[in-house]
Amino acid sequence: MEVKVLDINGKDTGRKVQLSDSVFAIEPNNHAVYLDVKQYLANQRQGTHKAKERAEVAGSTRKIKKQKGTGTARAGSAKSPVFKGGGTIFGPRPRSYSFKLNKSLKRLARKSAFSIKAKESNIIVLEDFNFETPSTKNFINVLKALELENKKSLFVLGDTNKNVYLSSRNLKASNVVNNSELSTYAILNANNLVLLESSLEVIEENLSK
Repeated sequence: MEVKVLDINGKDTGRKVQLSDSVFAIEPNNHAVYLDVKQYLANQRQGTHKAKERAEVAGSTRKIKKQKGTGTARAGSAKSPVFKGGGTIFGPRPRSYSFKLNKSLKRLARKSAFSIKAKESNIIVLEDFNFETPSTKNFINVLKALELENKKSLFVLGDTNKNVYLSSRNLKASNVVNNSELSTYAILNANNLVLLESSLEVIEENLSK
């Protein structure tokens, strides 16, 4: 699959790159994508929720009324879950929501996500660029040139580029990541995927193993 290489002004550089069919043109595996996205979202959960149970509620442990003769149900403690202010029955406890997935499945999910974007023609290959200083205005100009100012976009860098990252940080609809930070969720969550030339070789090398 051949894709034109654009510059930051949105113009054709006259060069084309060949995207690997084994990464960008496979039959997407929807279940692998589902599992990888599910794991990503599960890992975002803190799992620090907690409700006090009967043994943890502050209060007296004395028997609040006699056992018999009251005409109502017997009760042994004000901390009973049936009373207001008592403990919570089977309340949430701190836990981890994370779970493991095989590396091969995660690679398949990533390749499926790339293939979905390629099939929808939502992949843009951009020549490597940099800013002398962080500038949100300059980054917005790049988005306008690529007609992405009103769309969710994901820029994938080949190497760490602090100025480009800082330039995009104030923009909610745009996200800039390195190859190591790339996830199936991030790929599918963006309307358009912008791959810098230097990132292509690393992506294909990592996913062709």
